[in-house]
Amino acid sequence: MTMTARFRALALTTLAAFALAACSDDEDGPTTPPTPTNGSLAVTISGLPTGTTGTVTVTGPSNFTQTLTATQTLSVAPGSYSVSAAQVTSGTTRYNATITGSPATVTSNATANVTVAYAVAQNPTVVLSGSISANRTLTPDTNYVLRGFVYVNSGATLTINAGTRIVGDTTALGSALFVLRGARIQANGTATQPIVFTSQRAPGNRSPGDWGGLIIVGNARANRTGNVIVEGSNGSVVGADPNGIVYTGGTVDNDNSGTLRYVRVEFAGYATLTDAELNSYTFAAVGSGTTVEYVQALAGLDDNFEWFGGTVNGKYLVSYESGDDHFDGSEGYRGLNQFMIGLQSTYLTPRAGAGAVSSDPQGFEIDGCNGGGCVAPSGANAQSAGRDEGLWNMNVFANFTLIGPASGVTVPGSGGVGAVLRRGTGGYYLNGVIARWGRGGISLRDSTTNNRFQVDSLIVRNLYFAENGGLVNGNNFDAAGSNFGQESAFTARNSNIVVGASTVTASSLFTALPATPTNGASLDWSPAANSPIGTGGLASFANDPRIAARVGTFITPTAYRGAAAPGGTKWWEGWTNYARN
Repeated sequence: MTMTARFRALALTTLAAFALAACSDDEDGPTTPPTPTNGSLAVTISGLPTGTTGTVTVTGPSNFTQTLTATQTLSVAPGSYSVSAAQVTSGTTRYNATITGSPATVTSNATANVTVAYAVAQNPTVVLSGSISANRTLTPDTNYVLRGFVYVNSGATLTINAGTRIVGDTTALGSALFVLRGARIQANGTATQPIVFTSQRAPGNRSPGDWGGLIIVGNARANRTGNVIVEGSNGSVVGADPNGIVYTGGTVDNDNSGTLRYVRVEFAGYATLTDAELNSYTFAAVGSGTTVEYVQALAGLDDNFEWFGGTVNGKYLVSYESGDDHFDGSEGYRGLNQFMIGLQSTYLTPRAGAGAVSSDPQGFEIDGCNGGGCVAPSGANAQSAGRDEGLWNMNVFANFTLIGPASGVTVPGSGGVGAVLRRGTGGYYLNGVIARWGRGGISLRDSTTNNRFQVDSLIVRNLYFAENGGLVNGNNFDAAGSNFGQESAFTARNSNIVVGASTVTASSLFTALPATPTNGASLDWSPAANSPIGTGGLASFANDPRIAARVGTFITPTAYRGAAAPGGTKWWEGWTNYARN
């Protein structure tokens, strides 16, 4: 066979083989490529507090999508995968995620890694200054700084959402918020997200007097005449009106200045002038249409709560560590208040240049009328101003717990009394506890106040005293020959004040009252087991029509004394705070 013939034969053989293979393919169909082996995508999620979860979304080829809430490793087909994470809110804190490794390329039998690291999102800061003349809303996703005196003008409403934090500018001493007559504040916090007004300084560096406070001016009546200004409102503070803010002259006792609910004011109070201090809360001629409940003052330089005239009512009021009085009312204040706590365990040093601790800090300090504009009615003195218009000071305080500093704490020279009633005040004091006040439990300071007491315009009922008078020979009452509040006087008026035995201490009355509280949770005002304050309250007002008529339905009679029911709701829990700096 020639060479050419051999090549022809080889070619024919090869063609036949290809033809046979083609025939075989036609019979069995096309060959399926092998399925790729999965790889792994490991997504690590971190940075959120325990109990809080985020939403992390993974997307990939062939419309793949999966949502994760915790660290997880996914078995996925090879390809490119993207990871995204939404912002997370826990309480009032927001968390943003930083994602590393996305998009991730997954290959067979290999692991690609993506990390999702959450961190607290920094809120923007907004400075509030001058006047707020139109409706405005403050929200918890922004830090607010009060710079100088800030005024909410008549006709405007300032709404503050739950969880919002407002600080006073420590570079503009005395910075404060004024809600003027005709304006409103709608501050509705919650037990888990209270609204907090506080110092701009960091915890550990705060002091009473770091900023001014919250002042509300209403249109209710007071018993002083003329143009009387809010104390300290004309001081040398950025933005202050040199003429001050007038609060007298109101005519609408049911005036509505808005709502304070679950609100704290901390490290406030400021002496804008000598003897002219701003308080943590100032209610000047505020009307009964205003709602005040679940409200705390902490570490104020001057009074923690002060009412000048007006009729605003309150429930669930807490005052810890005041530089002056815990609760101060005067000038025809006629509001009703129930469930009140005042604790003084020490006297804090104010911020340098802000003012000084008062020389006479008390638990209650209640006056009739004093100063310019107190006009004497016929047959009486100026302390009885407003008598003919029904504007005697006639506040109601029920179910109060007032605790003074322990032995060893230096008390300013004229202070340390649980309740000082003076200058012609009337009023009702029901179902209360007064304990550990070094200079006594109660004092009636003058004849005008005693006149109210003798004619039943000043009524004291069902109080419990313990551990008072350590600085004055154990006297719970005014000593014989001094003032008008002797024990015999209260006995004669059927006041039913029980004085605990010498072995009863203030701390023994409550579930938890440490000598040095560490935080809000360290205080439990519920009566301890078998505590004498768990009983003994005025459980019905039916037998005293004067009390029944005065308190209406706002004040509830209780079988216990003090601010908390045995085994009842711990209404102060969660939203109150305790700190000394």
